Amino acid sequence: MTTKELLYVEDALGHAQYVMTQCNQTASQLQDSELKNLVQQMADKQKMLFTSFYGLL
Repeated sequence: MTTKELLYVEDALGHAQYVMTQCNQTASQLQDSELKNLVQQMADKQKMLFTSFYGLL
């Protein structure tokens, strides 16, 4: 893996982790169960992306 590719993966990891954290925080504050489930699904998707990118390392 080139240095540039590694930097891209690190950047993608950071973005996925940030979005996952924001979604989890938002979901914990929502009272509407349908909206809460949607945001939690977004967090789960970001976790899957994070795991996939981390697996590249």
